Amino acid sequence: MATASLTASVREERGTGVARKLRQAGNVPAVIYGHGREPQSLTINTREVEKLLGQFSAGSTVIELNVNGAKSNTLIREIQRHPVNRSIVHIDFQQLVAGEKITVSIPLRFTGTADGVRNSGGILEETMHQVHLRVDPAAIPDHIDVDVTPLTIGHSIHISDLKLPEGVTILDDQSATVCVCTAPKAVEEAAPAAAEGAEGAAAAAEPELIRKPKPEEEESK
Repeated sequence: MATASLTASVREERGTGVARKLRQAGNVPAVIYGHGREPQSLTINTREVEKLLGQFSAGSTVIELNVNGAKSNTLIREIQRHPVNRSIVHIDFQQLVAGEKITVSIPLRFTGTADGVRNSGGILEETMHQVHLRVDPAAIPDHIDVDVTPLTIGHSIHISDLKLPEGVTILDDQSATVCVCTAPKAVEEAAPAAAEGAEGAAAAAEPELIRKPKPEEEESK
């Protein structure tokens, strides 16, 4: 489980104008909620947030949030960004409590080289990049490994094939495809072309029909 820490201060004033001034001053407006507490407005230094997000995955990192000296384990639930310059506009934190399971999105990490890629020139197509888990905050994994080594051409790995840590429940459809090993495109494109060529050759090899002329044709000659 990845952990990090941030310092925040309570924000008494609210509103669009106040939030704009905070951002202009190099801060990010935020809110913390959860576990029966009233939502509390916060202010966090923009540089500290950007630095943390550059080092950790927000959705799977437990953040110890220090609010005016009071510490709480939290998880970032939403990051709002400006549609043009992608700067952070607002952050939502959820307070966590040990033993109280939560739902998180965890990235998949593909390991190894598929047999079909290594020995047959196949292509590994990753159809999923994260899964949704129900887990205790103290046991949130950084990622879920997907070993693709035994995968041959035409075969795939599904959610039901994943090896999960103890105490973790996966919420995605068990039949969903995580990745598949496909044949090389050159081979797939060559097959129809070869079939067309064979048909053309067969047509060219077909002998011309020679028929005996009818009596009236012979008389006209």
